[in-house]
Amino acid sequence: MEARIKSYSQFLGHQAISEGLDYHISRGYSITESVYRPGSKAHLEILAEARSLYFSGSLLVEGVDRLLLETTDLGKTGFYQGQEVSLDLPLEELDINEEKKPKLGYPTRGGSKKYVVYVRNPQTGNIKKIQFGDPGLNAKVSNPKARKSFAARHNCAEKKDRTKAGYWACRINRYAHLWGGKTYPGFW
Repeated sequence: MEARIKSYSQFLGHQAISEGLDYHISRGYSITESVYRPGSKAHLEILAEARSLYFSGSLLVEGVDRLLLETTDLGKTGFYQGQEVSLDLPLEELDINEEKKPKLGYPTRGGSKKYVVYVRNPQTGNIKKIQFGDPGLNAKVSNPKARKSFAARHNCAEKKDRTKAGYWACRINRYAHLWGGKTYPGFW
């Protein structure tokens, strides 16, 4: 059985309250343990409702809920750069297309595979992250027979789409910075 933070909330008002807030009050759960995903619209609405009812005297809270409502701005909103934002809510929205500006078309080591490269998808205009290469294998890039065999096995001459892992796997020999070596002609 999971341990829950209990709150000693009591609703004193006569107006209707939301189903979510009623759920928390009737079960004695803290509003900090919201049944809604943190940062979601429903989560923010229940915080705003609890704050409004608490300061109007219609909701009595104790413990962590009281501390939260009296010492933070959770449930309040403000405007930042023309957009309404929630106050005291430590959430970060990551959008690779705006906040991070990766170098496009330049493979690096990392990711869940051996290499990762960012390219712009010509159909959507969005930046796409492509991961490729088996982390457990070492590429024999300097061996001409190995390069020729790999190119034949993987049909490298036919791979033209820069948004596919196969394209980059076939051309990894052109990026010597990945292994501190030199570049080699042709396909991998």
